[in-house]
Amino acid sequence: MPLPIIAIVGRPNVGKSSLFNRIVGWRHAIVSDVAGTTRDRLMADTDWEGRRFILLDTGGLESAPEGPIRARVQEQAEMAMTDADVIILLADVADGVTPSDIIAAGRLRSAQKPVVLAVNKVDNDNREFNTPEFYRLGMGDPIPISAYHNYGIYELMEQVLAHIEEQGDSSEETETGTGGYPDSPDEIEDAPPDAELNLAIVGRTNVGKSALLNAILGQERSIVSPTAGTTRDAIDTQFSYRGREVVMVDTAGMRRRGQVERGIEKYSVIRAVGAVDRCDIALIVVDASELATAQDAHIAGLSWEMGRGVIVVVNKWDLRDEQGRYARAEAEAEMRQRLHFMSYVPVRFTSALHRQGIGGLMDTAMELWDERRRLVSSRDLQFMLADAMSEHHPPMVKRNRGQRALINRVRQVGINPPTFLFTVNDPRLIHYTYKRYLENRIRDAFGFDSTHLRLVFRQAA
Repeated sequence: MPLPIIAIVGRPNVGKSSLFNRIVGWRHAIVSDVAGTTRDRLMADTDWEGRRFILLDTGGLESAPEGPIRARVQEQAEMAMTDADVIILLADVADGVTPSDIIAAGRLRSAQKPVVLAVNKVDNDNREFNTPEFYRLGMGDPIPISAYHNYGIYELMEQVLAHIEEQGDSSEETETGTGGYPDSPDEIEDAPPDAELNLAIVGRTNVGKSALLNAILGQERSIVSPTAGTTRDAIDTQFSYRGREVVMVDTAGMRRRGQVERGIEKYSVIRAVGAVDRCDIALIVVDASELATAQDAHIAGLSWEMGRGVIVVVNKWDLRDEQGRYARAEAEAEMRQRLHFMSYVPVRFTSALHRQGIGGLMDTAMELWDERRRLVSSRDLQFMLADAMSEHHPPMVKRNRGQRALINRVRQVGINPPTFLFTVNDPRLIHYTYKRYLENRIRDAFGFDSTHLRLVFRQAA
């Protein structure tokens, strides 16, 4: 059964993101005193005392938004209200009932959805006495809360959950799994194909990350704008692709460290790094008109250090496609030269604007996902190791009295990324060039063509 959806709406700067974080239980949304910090819809799969639901945070509702960005924020908020099963209308007791509150209440009445009115920033008795003023909105009994001080939240959630009809045991956990390891290494099998894939769209500012997300989803899920830095928070979207579950994360653009501004943008970069940390595969989006910058290499390197799968997406290729296939080959060669430490990563060309290359990109992501979860039996790995060492022995290490590494055993101990444990007499005797040699032998023998591999060397007991 689908999880119920609860949306938090209200005018700007009434504390919607603070309430969102309080219900979720951690600082998922960026909180700032600057009105309009939240632009896109934020989603979180969370639970409250055993009841699971999806919580939506939205941008502020305004009666007369100024500029195209703020107008699009209104569209996103309207979409959230359409998606929601229950809506929390949040107001600010310090400001009293404002014209924007009245307009927001009118919108919600026309939406014909259950609405719970919460009055935020009630942190003393005098402010609580002002709560009855909000009966003017005609949205039922106002519930005084303070998201910052965790006051009234339980009362609010009791009212919200009372509107949600029982839809079966929504709190029951479903085990998707990513393939556990058998007790016997010789009984290793491939991981199940139905595991959930987490994709993160990352890259520099203004390269078309949000447009790419919308093209993949086939709907306007994120606000798309030529203004660099339009997306501030990381936004999770779950969908199915050819019967397989995918969670897509669109993130804020990442600048070089010296170019990151204080405040909201700083936290946006932190969120983007966090998105890479919790994804399985990172889509590194670059601009076709400005290929392979140092920052692109930095972002790819970050993903590589975290052991994530990487696909380089050259977006806006429609601007250069008329140059022919040779231009594409040159662009791919340039990307691989810049990412010399990751020469194996796939490079795909897309035009999010015209929705070109999207199917090929997603197929590549699925193939890479299967590759990252591939398991190899210890028997096959031992044969590979014997062949590799017979053709090329580990080099002598002069600083260790001319000793040579002796590798006794290898077995796979992890997936996503595939991780291989080598048992040696002394890990310090393994030169980095021999590590690279063993990695290439594993790739050639077992078809690991596009994924990062992790090799671990441990001293024999």
